[in-house]
Parts: sequence; C-alpha cells; structure tokens
Amino acid sequence: MSATVIAITNQKGGVGKTTTAVNLAFYLAKANKRVLLIDFDPQGNATSGLGVNKQNLEKTVIDCIADDLPLSQAALPSRHKNLFIVPAVSHLANTEVELARAEKRFSRLKMAVEKINGDYDLVLIDCPPSLSLLTVNGLIASNYVLLPVQAEFYALEGLGQLLETMQLVRKGLNPTLELLGVVLTMLDTRTSLGRQVYDEIKRHFPKKIFETTIPRNVRLAEAPSHGLPVGAYDRWSKGARAYKALAKELAGRL
Repeated sequence: MSATVIAITNQKGGVGKTTTAVNLAFYLAKANKRVLLIDFDPQGNATSGLGVNKQNLEKTVIDCIADDLPLSQAALPSRHKNLFIVPAVSHLANTEVELARAEKRFSRLKMAVEKINGDYDLVLIDCPPSLSLLTVNGLIASNYVLLPVQAEFYALEGLGQLLETMQLVRKGLNPTLELLGVVLTMLDTRTSLGRQVYDEIKRHFPKKIFETTIPRNVRLAEAPSHGLPVGAYDRWSKGARAYKALAKELAGRL
C-alpha cells in the first residue's frame, strides 16, 4: 500500500508551518503510523527541530532530487519511535537553481516519493515559505495540502495565489491534489481578533477549516531549540495538547 503524502505549505513565512510539520509528524507517529518527514525547506528548520546535527550529514534531500538517491537511504531515524526524517541543508537553495534547467524539474520529488513502496504510512513534506520550484515539486508529489494560517488580518493575503498555484498543478501534473484543510495557528485567545479571522477563513473554506486551533504558546517556541517536538518537551503544555488534537482530527479526515 502506498503512503499518503501531505504537503504542508504557505508562501508566507512565520505562520507556524514547520512547527506544524514537526509536531503533527510526532503525534501521528505516536498513533502507530510510520511517518516520514521530508524537510524540503533550505532553512532546514524541521531537521534541527528534530535534533539532527546538520554539520555531519552524509545524505540529504538534495541527493534524492538531484541524484535519484532513494528517500529511504537519506532518511534518518529520529529519537522518536516510528518517526523518520529526510534532512535538508541550506545548499538546497542552490539545488533549486540547478533544478530549473533539469529534465522533469517539476516532478523530481514525486519520482522520489513514488519509490517509497510500503515503508511508511504517511509522508509529510515541509515546503519552503515561497511559491518556488521546490514548493511546486512538493505539491506535485502530494495527495493533499495542509495550510497553516496565522490568526491575523493579513493571513488571507496571498492565499488566493497559493490556491491558483494548486489549480495549475491540478490541471497540469497532479489532477487528484486536494486541500485537506486550513489550520489556524498562533491564536491569542485573549483577543477577539483570532475569532474574527477564524470566522473569515470559515467563510472562504466552509468545510475545510480544522476545528482544532493552535495557540500562541511559549513551550511551542522553546521546543525547537532543544531539538524536540513540543510533545516530547512538555506534553502537558497548551501547544502540545493542541497538536495532539489536530493530529487526531487530521487522521479522522484521512
């Protein structure tokens, strides 16, 4: 059975995209799913967020898209049962420039993902915060898109552009791509702004917004500096409980 592949993306930076990728991967793995997290962002934050030292890596996602190395050979076991990561380093940005001239440049990641076979139940792709060639590769390789959106009024700006890109990908190279859902992140429950943004997103995506929202939370911000998902850093924190609930809701949609 082939794995379900989910691209986690938003071209706007700082919306909790990588935090969502790492913590969903952790909680889905705790629910006895074999999860592969592909760090496809040149910043490599998902890699360091799972405690991987980027200085000593022999293989990265670059080898998989540039040299056809199987993803399973670049995947590293994390400290957490059932959770594996294909790491990224900053050279991925240079690879993107080289990819622009390569054959099948839009489908390099898809070709790599298709060779996974039955090794994993779920593959999560942490895409870069831009509508770049890497992001398009992520969309073409995926069955679903998960869209983290920050609880602020500028949140909906740029979403239209991302949805247009999804439409183009559907028409061209991945006709079955679906929006799995929109998750509201960095919600400050002390203000009415979050509720207003939630209602606005619900108006645009009535059946797609997740009931679970992710709060602003100090523990969520601290966990990556320890190389840990928040569930391993402080499992009773508000952030940990929110991502545990989101993972359960997401699994229900699948």
